[in-house]
Parts: sequence; C-alpha cells; structure tokens
Amino acid sequence: MGDAMKKVPVREQDPKVRAANFDEVCLGYNEEEAVEEASRCLNCKNARCIQGCPVNIRINDFIAKVKERDYEAAYQIISLDSALPAVCGRVCPQETQCEGKCIRGVKGEAISIGKLERFVADWARENGIRPKAPETKNGHKVAVVGSGPAGLTCAGDLARMGYDVTIFEALHKAGGVLSYGIPEFRLPKDEVVAKEVENVKSMGVTINTDVIIGRTESVDELLAEGYEAVFIGSGAGLPMFMGIPGENANGVFSANEYLTRNNLMKAFRDDYDTPIYRAKKVVVVGGGNVAMDAARTALRLGADVHLVYRRSEAELPARAEEVHHAKEEGIKFDLLTNPVEILTDENDMVTGIRCIRMELGEPDASGRRRPVPVEGSEFEMSCDAVIMSLGTSPNPLISSTTVGLDVNRRKCIIASEEDGATSREGVYAGGDAVTGAATVILAMGAGKVGAKGIDAFIRSKG
Repeated sequence: MGDAMKKVPVREQDPKVRAANFDEVCLGYNEEEAVEEASRCLNCKNARCIQGCPVNIRINDFIAKVKERDYEAAYQIISLDSALPAVCGRVCPQETQCEGKCIRGVKGEAISIGKLERFVADWARENGIRPKAPETKNGHKVAVVGSGPAGLTCAGDLARMGYDVTIFEALHKAGGVLSYGIPEFRLPKDEVVAKEVENVKSMGVTINTDVIIGRTESVDELLAEGYEAVFIGSGAGLPMFMGIPGENANGVFSANEYLTRNNLMKAFRDDYDTPIYRAKKVVVVGGGNVAMDAARTALRLGADVHLVYRRSEAELPARAEEVHHAKEEGIKFDLLTNPVEILTDENDMVTGIRCIRMELGEPDASGRRRPVPVEGSEFEMSCDAVIMSLGTSPNPLISSTTVGLDVNRRKCIIASEEDGATSREGVYAGGDAVTGAATVILAMGAGKVGAKGIDAFIRSKG
C-alpha cells in the first residue's frame, strides 16, 4: 500500500509518443490501483464531495463498493444519477468540483474521484453491464432537442421515470460536443461515447439523427404532434471571432470547425481521406479547454503549434491538467499576447499573424485583471493557419422559429434555474443553449433539472 495522503498515480502515455498519435493520453487505473485509491476514502457521513458534484452522484457509496471489489454495484449507484460516467470520469473538472471539496485534500491529496468513476464505467462496459431500464412506461411522450450531455441526461432521467422519450439530433451522429468537439485522445468516440449513447438507448430512448429542429420541423410542430413537453439542449455551436483584418482568409478556422472535421470526419485516421488543412505552423488564439484541444490536435496532425493568449498563465481558463499535457507535448505558449491582424499573400492565404504585447491592469467584470496593450510592442509571427478559439454562442435557429420563446441579448434561451422552464409553456431548456459555452457536467446538471421540471409539469396536468 502507498501513502494514504497521496493519490495513487495514474499511468499516461509518454509525451513524445502520444504527440504523434490520437490514442488516449490517460490510461486510467487497473483493478489493484482502483481498490488502493478507493481505500484512501474516509467515507464521510456528510460527504462534501457530493455537494461539489453538479449531478450529485453518491460518491462515497460507489467508492465504498469499489473498496469491496463490487464494481457492478458501484456502477449501478453512479447510474442512478449520471447517464455518462465514462465521459465524466475523463473530462469533468473534478479538481474544482467533487475533488475540490474532498476532506482528504485538506491535509493531503484529494481522492481521485474522477479516475475511480472512469474505472467503474470502463469495467461495466467491458463486462456488458448496463444501467437498469424502467420496468413500466407511464404513457407520456417527451421530445428532447440535441443529443449532447444535456439532452442525453434529460432523456435518461425521463426514461428512468417511465416516459417515452425521443431525441432529435441535427448531425448524423449522436453525442453532441462529446462526438464533434472533444478530441479522440481525451475521449475515444467508438469505445466510450458511442457506448454511453447505447446505454441511454437501452433505457428505451429513441434517437433520430439528421433532424434539424427549426428547419426539418419546429418545436411548435413537435408539441402539435403529441409530445407533451420539449427539452431544448441544442448547445452553443456558433463560433465567435475577433473582427480583426484578415480573419476571413484561407487558413483561418474556428476551433469548432477544425475539431468537428477531425472528430466526425475522422481526420485522425490514416484510412480516411478527410478534407482538412494540414498546416506546418499553426497559431491557436485562446486559452480555454477548446483552445488546448485544437492546439493538441494540430500538433498531432504534424504542425508546430503556438498558443496565443492575452492574459497570463494564472488566468488561463483551461484545466491545469490540459495545460500541463499541452506543454509536455511541445506546444509553445505566447502569453500576454493579442492578435491585431492576420497577414495574407496575394491569394488570400495566411502567411502570418501580427500581435501586440499585453500587460494586466485592473480587474474587469469577470474578476480577472483586464489585459491592456503595451504601446509600440507589435511583432509578427509567421504561420500558415490560425485557429480561433474564443468561445461560442447558441445558434439562434431554434429560438427564432419557436413562438414565444424569450432569449437574452447573447441569443441564449432564458430558462429557470429551478426547473428549466422557458417563457413558452411545455418548453424547457438547459446546458450551453441557456448558459453559453460551459462544461459537460454543468450541461448534465441542467438536463437533470429539466427532467424534474418536465415531470412536475406533466404530473400537474393530471
């Protein structure tokens, strides 16, 4: 046994090896490592870790089962609250949520809750264990728009309550941002995402792909067709740009487009002839998790990659683990730097980027110190592609085609934090469509809230 105050270390691919492949970086725990890590848990009566989890997984209960080597029971405990444990175990920011509240972490290192959740979910998948399906249906129909984390969670919870649920997905593949946004080396698509989607379907949920709500049919038509409520979990897929000269040039991508081509069109596989621009030197603009994903993807596709961010390292919004992995793999960070122009040749192809140095001034509305340009500090970097990763906003298609659905100035749907209700009766919403771009687990939390709200609404009608 190791030191009870320290985490059991998790195995990872060597940085030099993984920088040239799309295999998963983190290799997770094996059985002995998982049991040893679970044995560090104090099984607190008033488990603060549960309060730190947006979907309130019964963390101490499932870890106690891991300790006993009863992995199937551990999986069923997690499945009561989460439809996507193999995903959450990989991509949740545990350090600021469950693990951030862990008592063990006060004097030592927090329990590796995420890695244990991943171990249990992977064990269940490898051993053919699925979440328990409802025994009876209640005869009520609900529609869910979008098969990302919010939609899958809402659908799973409603199915567990006995509802007949149909998900409508715009793309040809279910999973939302899990399928098109997060790269293969962080979240394997066929092995993990597709199997989690199958688990939701095994509970009786129907998923119709290639249906664009707002084009193929509207929310109003769904309600007219006999669905008693609609949950909108359509995400935030509209990329933002800076509005600087040269931004429309050939070789400038949004991180969304770049990652979608790589994930859905399988540019990471040699046996796929995907139309993706394999640049020699890439500049990624931004500092969030999506920026790290885009930078690490470009690196694996053979580019020398620089990441340009206007604040300092302390303000990087990305998870510390993602920043650490990016640096290990050889991505260069140009901090306190902001682009002012993208340079092009006579054919409108990217040849470089002009930037200005920044310094941090007073805090802005977000509480972070506002970056201020340093006069006379402009400089140029050569590159043949620029990836803009500045955040995303919801596509206004659904809100603009649904009667009486209120949105805010950012085109986010206005929905109650209590139950997910919108201004239109019977229409509920949650996730990035409401908050703008946020995390997978927060979208899942909103899906749970929406499911409870829809259940209460339908019950109130008798």
